[in-house]
Order: sequence, then structure tokens, then C-alpha cells
Amino acid sequence: MTEKTDLTALLGSRICHDLISPIGAIGNGVELLLMDGAIRGPEMALILESVTHANARIRFFRVAFGATTLDQRIGRPEILSIVSDLTRGGRLQIDWEGPTDLPRREVKLAFLLLLCLETAMAYGGRIRVERNDARWLLVGQANKMKIEPDLWEMLSNPMAQVEISAARVQFALVPDEMSRQGRRLTSEIRESEIRLSF
Repeated sequence: MTEKTDLTALLGSRICHDLISPIGAIGNGVELLLMDGAIRGPEMALILESVTHANARIRFFRVAFGATTLDQRIGRPEILSIVSDLTRGGRLQIDWEGPTDLPRREVKLAFLLLLCLETAMAYGGRIRVERNDARWLLVGQANKMKIEPDLWEMLSNPMAQVEISAARVQFALVPDEMSRQGRRLTSEIRESEIRLSF
């Protein structure tokens, strides 16, 4: 028996695949212009920073929203590179602990939950990600949290009737991915801390 095709993930993979090359090419072009000395100034710095950030988001989204297979793996150096580029210069910090080699589909789920935490931590903070044995733990801590209870209810109750915007789509995708992987999410939401484990 084969798994049902995840069309949402295939769409995510297609979009990321088609965008990652041109964004990378623009970044390389900007770096060449800077090395050549042809163009300098705050405008070029802004373009380079924007392209670098777009490239980091696409790499992150490729894992979070893309298709995976049972045998796909992803190495810790690649994960750290993605997370480091994603948070560079931002208010949110991510500490990633865990094995050197992981199933890509588990990392996909962790990345979707990172997006959920990012939503609640709009003012910044620190997220710790750990994987021990076969269990994951994500802990988000911030002085100020922006909790939308209905969205967080969706994670444990897929039948909850919540209107979802594009910026919050990760909350709708997590329960499906949990089910696909045969996992169960537990969550604890406090005033300055959110703990998620699966």
C-alpha cells in the first residue's frame, strides 16, 4: 500500500525548485558587481541583503512545504546553514541540537512547527530544538508572546473550525503531517514559553 500523494507538498516543492535558481543567480550577480567595484553604496547592500534573505526563506520553505519520501535524509550541517541564514540579523534566534543525520520528513515537521512558533514570537525570542532518541522537543521563549488560541487549538484538534490566512497555513498543515507520520503533538503554552513535542 502506498501513501496518498501530498499535492500541497508537491506544489511547494515545484515553486521552491523554480525560484531557488534565479534567486541564487541574482545573488551571485550582485556579489560579482560588488567584487568588481562597479557599483557600491547602500543600494547594493540593501539588494544583497534582500536576496540573501529571500534565498534563506526559499531553502527553509523547500524543507517545510516540500515533498519528502521515507528514505530521504538531511544532514545537520545543511540544517544549521538554513537556520543560520534564516535568522541572521533578525530578532529570533534558533538553537538546533540533534543528530548529524535525520529523516527529512521529521525535519519538515520541525520546520512547520518553527513557523508556528515564529508566528507567536513576532517580537523576537529564542527557540531551542532538540531530538533525543525518536522524540522531538521545541521550546520557544520570549518576553512577549502573541498567542492566537484558535490557531494553536488546530494543532491538537484538526476538526477545529478556524479561518486560515496564507501567513498561518502552517497551522493547518501540521495536523496532516503528524497523521502522515503517525505522530502525536503535545503542547504547553505559557505566558512566556511554548513547549512542543512529537
